[in-house]
Order: sequence, then structure tokens, then C-alpha cells
Amino acid sequence: MFVLGIDPGLSATGYGVVEIAGATVRAVAAGVIRTSRTLPLAQRLAELHRDAIALMEEHRPDEAAIEQVFVNRNLQTATSVGRASGVLLLAAAQVGIPIHEYTPSAVKMALTGYGGAPKNQVGEVVAMRLRLDEVPKPADVADALAVALCHAQAVPLRRAVEGARS
Repeated sequence: MFVLGIDPGLSATGYGVVEIAGATVRAVAAGVIRTSRTLPLAQRLAELHRDAIALMEEHRPDEAAIEQVFVNRNLQTATSVGRASGVLLLAAAQVGIPIHEYTPSAVKMALTGYGGAPKNQVGEVVAMRLRLDEVPKPADVADALAVALCHAQAVPLRRAVEGARS
């Protein structure tokens, strides 16, 4: 199973694709989709949408997971992240990829056991679990891989619950 993790942002959207094979998880691809701050908002969102579709079509993940937008102290940042998140949710739906949302604290809890873990600790756990030589950079990439790992961890439980309901 392939999972695409997404850390949404208007200027920089981190992504990470992981493959889950039994108890083994490995990184397949990771990077950042960037938009230029000099372009009008609508054009930036269109570029993000186009690049997200291309990414999803290239890697064909079975499922995707995105960090849920949370209330930020900076209203402008929260608004731009919300807009980017909406475009990314739309892209996944258009490509036919189920997408799940996780709060930042849920991602941190899944990886470190503490919902208030600092970013550097999350990055170190990502590197350790994916057997990487160093913490992925920039932070958007490490965060996206963390979201993918969180989802990979949640899939067996989600399937068990769905099976019990049937």
C-alpha cells in the first residue's frame, strides 16, 4: 500500500510518499511543491492544484493523509493554509484517492507518544522509522512524511473498526 502524506501550505506544500508492506515502511518520494509569492492568489492556487494532480498521478497512492488546518495566531497564515488545504483535498477527490485528515497533535501523538512534541523530535522519529541518514529537510517534508506515517499506523485500526461494523 502506498500513502501520500501532505503538509499543506500556499508557499510550500510538503509531500511524502511511503510504501507499507507488512511491518515495513519505506520512503518512496518526498519533496515540496512551491508557489511564487509574486503571483496572484488564484494563480498560485491553480498551480498548486495542477502540481498536486501531477504528483498524485505520478505516484498513484492508494490513500492520502493531510495535516488538518488548525487555528493559527496569524489569521493570514491560517487563511492561506486553509485555501491550500481545500485545493489539495479537491485534487485528491478528482484523482479518486481517499484522503484522511489528522490534527498536528494527533500526528505528534502517533509518532512520539506525546501530542505536544517539538518539531525536531518528530523529525528525528521520522528519520528513525524510515531508516534515513538524517532528518528530511525542509521541515515541510519531514512533516508530510510524519502525516504519512501517522496514517500508516492508523490504517489497521481503521480497517478493524470497519470490519466490526460490517
